[in-house]
Amino acid sequence: MRKKSVALTYDSKNKENIAPTIVAKGSGLIAEKINEIAKENDVYIHEDSDLVEVLVKLEVGSEIPEELFAAVAKVLAFIYKMNKK
Repeated sequence: MRKKSVALTYDSKNKENIAPTIVAKGSGLIAEKINEIAKENDVYIHEDSDLVEVLVKLEVGSEIPEELFAAVAKVLAFIYKMNKK
């Protein structure tokens, strides 16, 4: 199975954004490049194959659907906690 990656962005200060948005997605070499860019920029990489399988079906530029809020919120909460250390 080819590796898949999805990159999300979320700006909690922007009141127009109610949910994280997909900014990149891909499989194989594209997934590797997404991860490489994330590492170069000290962006946390969360590995969850089940979540990626759902997110990769969405379009770049789209907000995640409400059904995924809880799963993505757990990841964001972990990242915010790590950033405060």
